[in-house]
Amino acid sequence: MSVGLKRGIVQLEEHQTEWEENARRTIELIRPLLEGLEADIQHVGSTSIKTIKAKPIIDLVIGVKDFEQILERNDALEKAGVIFRTDERPASLLYVMGNFEKDTRTHHIHVVLLGSREWNNYLNFRDYLNANPDEAASYESIKEKMAELYPDDRTAYTDGKAALINELLEKAGKWRESIKERL
Repeated sequence: MSVGLKRGIVQLEEHQTEWEENARRTIELIRPLLEGLEADIQHVGSTSIKTIKAKPIIDLVIGVKDFEQILERNDALEKAGVIFRTDERPASLLYVMGNFEKDTRTHHIHVVLLGSREWNNYLNFRDYLNANPDEAASYESIKEKMAELYPDDRTAYTDGKAALINELLEKAGKWRESIKERL
């Protein structure tokens, strides 16, 4: 079982069911720290897509009604090992977990507004790729190509996937709407 990767490094591993269990345990760690907030926490990102390789970093998304409420919990989150890193409002906040002495990250925790476009994109992308293995395979293929080209440059790796991610997000949004129409 492998969770964690040195910052900036790109290394893909076969999907591991332990990632799902790790995400569940981390959600259980964080949920009580958000008590009283209207919030939802979901496992997202490539480690939540069961048929593809991923960097062994667990991505979670927390949907909140107000960023200030979670920022007020930073001390409690930090005591639990959840460290505030970046404020990119209006879209998101970023928290991380890991071994900071070794410059290794195990979790990226994205905080967005509940029901926002960002929130929907995270969930739609995950659900669409889990429901459409051919699309997931296309995404895995570009991930592998970018990882081979940029093993030490996470920014270039991410930039190389951007066009396909945008295309998949559009398809995922339409897919979600078609599901709602059928209900």
